[in-house]
Amino acid sequence: ARMVLVSFLQRCVQLLLLPIHVLACLGLWDSFYKKVFPYIMAKVASIYNQKVYKQKQELFSNLRQFTGPSGQLTLVEIGTGTGTNFQFYPPGCRLTCTDPNPNFRKFLLKSLSENQHLKLERLVVASGEDLHQIPDGAADVVVCTLVLCSVTDIPRVLREVLRVLRLGGAFYFLEHVAADHSSWTYFWQKVCDPAWKYFGDGCSLSRETQKELEKMNFSELNLRRIHVTPHWIPTSPHIIGYAVK
Repeated sequence: ARMVLVSFLQRCVQLLLLPIHVLACLGLWDSFYKKVFPYIMAKVASIYNQKVYKQKQELFSNLRQFTGPSGQLTLVEIGTGTGTNFQFYPPGCRLTCTDPNPNFRKFLLKSLSENQHLKLERLVVASGEDLHQIPDGAADVVVCTLVLCSVTDIPRVLREVLRVLRLGGAFYFLEHVAADHSSWTYFWQKVCDPAWKYFGDGCSLSRETQKELEKMNFSELNLRRIHVTPHWIPTSPHIIGYAVK
């Protein structure tokens, strides 16, 4: 009965979004939204950062542990967006930023000017599924926060992560994920999913990202589940942690 209700409510949502769906089919929505999205994220990301400040601080506290033989930490960030993670990276960190949306550039450069302790190596316009501009084993650390929810192919992104990481390097993640399937949160995640992808630039609320991480050949996976307030919102369930190659 619950699945029937989900299906019915999904159709209602789709009906309300018909004009946007038509624009998307004509290829007009995407180009418009890609320009608007960075402005939305610049506002949303700072609010979100306040909520998870302690968790991020704790997550990134051991980054230096993975510094390679060069003595400088080489870090690749997938889906850098506005650069909200920069403040958590250690001084002298050599940074490669990747994002498929070039409209984030001015926000990212602003964040860099506010975080002079970092050294930008390069800016790459690329999706997480195809990081061919970054050589094999070039990174000590790869970071990805609130990105795997909107990529088209999680296993492909994770394969790229493993490729660009040196042996013994680490992948850091913080992602909102599917709630427990018997919960009301999951019910609303499924109902809202059709609308969410349009306003979250392809974002899905019900991704089972933990399962994808467990399937990959990481030698070590440190992962825990957390809830971000308010608990009733569909993006509240998160996974946080790091995996070692």
